[in-house]
Amino acid sequence: MLWVAVGAVALVFLVALEFAARRYGQAGPLTAQAREVLFAPRSGTVLYAAMALMMVVLTWRQRFAALGAAVAIDLALWLVRAQLGAEQMAGSGALWVTLGFAVIAVTRRTGRERMLLLKGVGLALLLVAGRKTGYTWLLLTSETRPMVLDQYVAAADHAFGNPSWVAGRIVEATGAAGAHVLDWVYVQLAVAAVAVALYQLRNVAAERRFPRHHLVRSFLVIGLLGPGIYMVYPVVGPIFAYGADGGQWALADLWPNTPPPVGVPQPMPFDGFTPRNCMPSLHTAWATAIFIHSRKAPRALRHAGTFWLIATLGATLGFGYHYGADIIAGVVFTVTIETALRAYDRGRDPQGIRLAVYGTAVFAVLLASYRFLSVEMAELPWLFGPLLVLAAGSVVYGYVRTTRRWERQDAPVHLPAPRREALPEPQPEPV
Repeated sequence: MLWVAVGAVALVFLVALEFAARRYGQAGPLTAQAREVLFAPRSGTVLYAAMALMMVVLTWRQRFAALGAAVAIDLALWLVRAQLGAEQMAGSGALWVTLGFAVIAVTRRTGRERMLLLKGVGLALLLVAGRKTGYTWLLLTSETRPMVLDQYVAAADHAFGNPSWVAGRIVEATGAAGAHVLDWVYVQLAVAAVAVALYQLRNVAAERRFPRHHLVRSFLVIGLLGPGIYMVYPVVGPIFAYGADGGQWALADLWPNTPPPVGVPQPMPFDGFTPRNCMPSLHTAWATAIFIHSRKAPRALRHAGTFWLIATLGATLGFGYHYGADIIAGVVFTVTIETALRAYDRGRDPQGIRLAVYGTAVFAVLLASYRFLSVEMAELPWLFGPLLVLAAGSVVYGYVRTTRRWERQDAPVHLPAPRREALPEPQPEPV
């Protein structure tokens, strides 16, 4: 019943987004996804990554068959598109296979096997639908929020040393090679997430069940809650508000060479197509989730998770997409969600719930400080900068302590083997 309710709510939400996008003359998430069944998809990598996520519930023989079918369908569609002169992009075959397994689950499976296969298909389709939903939601932020709050965040960023301006100059100094690496890491975040998720879900096919907590859950919750804050706190980013990409709407062309002067901040109008997707930085939030979930993985995956977090921070700041204030808020946002999910899995653990409430309060304080104390933060950076960083660090510290306690409680207890009393040696009876 829970899965049916979640599915019904998701369907209603997607239909509502479809109508909202149509109102502004754009295709909604349902239309955009249905189009990719035949036409070139926007991102074939995501479709194949989603299929790989679905295949964790399959046997190795079924996985090879599914992959072969996806490649064959893509080749057939490539030939058809080539004859019609249409745009080419692989990935539709993976979508066909994922939808095919949904049909198999309903028509050819029963009981636990049906539910397990539907969960795998559901995770794959949620990853795909989440991307399409994100595009539509960003459109709505630009259409419904004509005023942005960049002046407030830019003023508050003085307390953190204007990290976006510093990182922007560093990326410029690295040249084209550094920029290409950071851009690839920034764009392929979902691929890194699937790599970690596949490791966590590697035993699903053998155990016939999903683990209690995994990265996909965290990704979905972050993607569900984060965009709602965009509507409350619309920010476009320094490269648009203070850089050349903002065009006539930018206050000045200052990024990344000259930090903006501190004045009296106020909401400013901006164009109708740039997404208001800065506060909090969801790229940072997702990269933080990847880092957290890769800590129990093998060494190579741990190093990859660390690299992805550092490179994502460098890209979000160095490309001028985010302020330092967005980054701090994104980290607190993720750690709070992780705490709440794990506390819920443990039967609403009281200490976990208290930490989740505390993290929510710190997140709210951060946003309120950026909005209402930005001038004071810029004038007293030696006070507000360390204070807010310390508040964010306290959430991270609390999470580390709490999860370590949970791990100690879950660790198997090895009792010593019972001691056997030494029997006296038998003595020969006297004759």
